Amino acid sequence: MTRKLLLFDLDWTLIYTGGAGVRALDFAFERIFKVPHAMKQVSPDGKTDPAICREMIRVHLRREPLEGEIEKLCRGYLDRLAEEIPHGPGYKVLPGIPELLQELSQIDDVLLGLGTGNLEEGVKIKLARADLMKYFRFGGYGSDAEERPQVLRTAVKRGESLAKKTFSPREVVVIGDNSRDVQAGQVIGAVTLAVASGPMKYEELAATGPDHLFHDLSDTKAVLNVLTI
Repeated sequence: MTRKLLLFDLDWTLIYTGGAGVRALDFAFERIFKVPHAMKQVSPDGKTDPAICREMIRVHLRREPLEGEIEKLCRGYLDRLAEEIPHGPGYKVLPGIPELLQELSQIDDVLLGLGTGNLEEGVKIKLARADLMKYFRFGGYGSDAEERPQVLRTAVKRGESLAKKTFSPREVVVIGDNSRDVQAGQVIGAVTLAVASGPMKYEELAATGPDHLFHDLSDTKAVLNVLTI
C-alpha cells in the first residue's frame, strides 16, 4: 500500500540543463516577435513555462498576450529545446540524484512523481539525456496550469489515480530548489523539502520555512530518512 507521494521539481533539483531552456526561449521569442535576448530581462526560476512566456510578452511587447501567442511561443520553445538538450554544453545531473531515485524506486510504499513548471513535453526532452524519466510514472506540469499550486494539485490527483487511494496533505512531499516550490507546497498543505542546489541560497530558502532543508541531496541515507518516515 502506497503511503507517501513524492513530487520532485525538475530544473536545479534533478538536473541543470546548462542554460538550454533560456537559449530555446530566446530563440523562439526572436523568431516569432523579432526581439533578441528576451530572457535577459526575465527570471525563469520557479515559474511555469506559460507564465514565463506571458512575462516575456508583457516585458518586451508591453501588452497582454493575444489568443494563441503563449501556445505558439511554447511550441517554438519545445522545438528548439529538442535540438539544444541532446548535445548542449553544461548539462548535468545534480549531486546524489541517481542514487536517491534508484533507492526510492525500490521502496514499495513510495510513489515518485514530478511537480514542475516545465511543459510535459519539455520534461521528457530534458530528462531523456540522463535517462531519468524511467523513475516517474506521473506528474503535474506547466502544461496543466500556469500557477504552481494547481500544478501540484494536478500531480496529486494523478498520483491518487495510480495508487488507487486518497493522500492526506501530509502524505505528500514537495521537493524543490526555489521559494516558489516551497510556497506552492505549503499552499496545498504538503510537507516541503527544499534543496539549495540552484540559484537560491540556503539562507534564502530557510527564510521560506520548509519542513526540511538540505544543501544538496548527495547524502542519500539522510534524505531517505526524511522522505520515507
